[in-house]
Amino acid sequence: MIVAGNTRRPRNVDAPRAAAILYGDWGTSKAYVIGLAFAVGGYGSFWLIAAMCVLTALVGVNYMAICRHYPDGGGVYASVRHRSIVISIVGAFLLIADYIVTAALSALSAFDYFGVPHPALYAAGAIVMIGLLNIFGPRSTGGLAFLVSVPTAVVVLLLGIFCLPHLGQAVQNLEPLTGGFVKNWTGFVGVVLALSGVEAIANSTGVMKLNSGTSDANPNVSKTSTPAILWVMFEVCIFTALLSLAMTALPHLRINATDPANPDVDAPGHPGVRDYMLKYMAEVFVSGAHHPLLGHWAGIIVSLVFGFLLLSAVNTAIVDLVAISFLMSRDGELPPRFQKLNQFGVPNLGLIVATVIPMILVLTVRDIGGLAELYAVGVVGAIATNLGACSTDRKLGLVTWERSIMFVTFLIMLSIEISLFATKHSALIFAMAVLVMGLVLRGLAAEYASRSKATQAAAASTTPAAATPPPLTTMSFDAAGVDGPPMMCAVRGLGKTLDFAIEEARQTHRPLYLLFVRSLPALTEQDYKRKWHEDDEAREMFLAAKSKAGPHPIFPCYAVSDSVADTIVDIAATMGASYLILGAPERKGLAHLLSGNIIRDISDNLPDDIHLLVYA
Repeated sequence: MIVAGNTRRPRNVDAPRAAAILYGDWGTSKAYVIGLAFAVGGYGSFWLIAAMCVLTALVGVNYMAICRHYPDGGGVYASVRHRSIVISIVGAFLLIADYIVTAALSALSAFDYFGVPHPALYAAGAIVMIGLLNIFGPRSTGGLAFLVSVPTAVVVLLLGIFCLPHLGQAVQNLEPLTGGFVKNWTGFVGVVLALSGVEAIANSTGVMKLNSGTSDANPNVSKTSTPAILWVMFEVCIFTALLSLAMTALPHLRINATDPANPDVDAPGHPGVRDYMLKYMAEVFVSGAHHPLLGHWAGIIVSLVFGFLLLSAVNTAIVDLVAISFLMSRDGELPPRFQKLNQFGVPNLGLIVATVIPMILVLTVRDIGGLAELYAVGVVGAIATNLGACSTDRKLGLVTWERSIMFVTFLIMLSIEISLFATKHSALIFAMAVLVMGLVLRGLAAEYASRSKATQAAAASTTPAAATPPPLTTMSFDAAGVDGPPMMCAVRGLGKTLDFAIEEARQTHRPLYLLFVRSLPALTEQDYKRKWHEDDEAREMFLAAKSKAGPHPIFPCYAVSDSVADTIVDIAATMGASYLILGAPERKGLAHLLSGNIIRDISDNLPDDIHLLVYA
């Protein structure tokens, strides 16, 4: 008997955590988009922000439908691939461009809020540091985003309350947009930022909790994805518009057009306030209501909270870059080197690329406005690709009004993308550079696959028939004398923990489930079907364990997962194990701290009726 492990990551992401993933991107937009809008539209910038909020709501409504129809992952790479591999690849590289700029833009904006000199240097250093930390494995970005997003939401709410008494003055200062449709459309295109969070949440539907009454065979996650998008969409649209309107109550703001292509904003005693407008608003509004000292501390709190939220967004962007490059490599769209893992299960080459390119970008551009231009191209292009493919897919069960809204939103996003290419030449160059480099890498991957296939064919034609591998060894056993509840041992190789588990199972007359979990940063459909016979390391361990155990019943359990602790808990509960045996990790110091404590994670989630035994 062979037990097949569940290779799918357990669906344990609830609506609040899914909302935190989205808020980590959408929520950060307030930090820089309000100031950027004033640099474009002055005291009429509220109308640009209002239009952006309407577009944000439209995109949110569309992605509610996408998440409902793609419960196993509805990001542009996954949802478009069944219709056109080429279009899905273009969308994926546009998303990669978005993640690259997200990391650079978020890091630079964070240190603008921290108020340090030469923020680009600090931002580059922070990107490198976050990349180094990810060598030891990706952090739990959903949990980290949740922890950071809660105080951010509280601070935004409090700042909004302090803005309320100034709305009357804001309305008086509010000016209409001037300059005609072309100028205003160009200004609107320039502030369409921070929409890529919907791609992140669409990619996360495969780990969201299922609706009651559904199963993995027929999944539906709408009761998780829809509230998550709705909550964040409401907060972002309402408070971004509110803060943008309140900004017009600030007196004597002046557009500094020293660089007409990238204007800044000056305030009395605060030159270059464009890139930390929320901090300045907190100082002015809290000081006016109470005391200058309180306003000073309010500005510090806003800086710290938004700074750390932005750094969390950097980490999320790097993790997403590593994951998508790994996934594309597994699909043969990038060279195999992108899927070679280090001892912590992280693709080294993917992590290097995900760290070095944003670091170079922030050192090259050094300006929020310049990075914002590059940012919009990637995110708008990826979302437009996804919406266009889904709205025209007749096999997708969209109702008429959903399909109509999605297609109209696609046309708007396509118009924005075309406008960006026409007016932002640096954005066009950047997008084309990413696409060209991606297609070159895809060509290298195709050439490697072709050579590998030719080499295998040549080897097969010259290999004698006698050299054909023998049939796989069967895992036979004698069930006589085994009457206790089963035990489970999760190990990655031979050693004392395995010997201890076999001896305990033999002495207590219990069958032993031996679990091997292959850790990968992202999973493909092929991984879901992978067997232990195809994994050299797992096969060696299972056969050696069978030899040591003799006739005692041992059942091989094999799983491929991107969340080892969750998978171990899930399989232990599914198999009805009475004891779970783990080996104490050998990592010490910083490596142990950064890679996380898998034993603690398992212990926190293990059912009470399963005893945890750690063999040191």
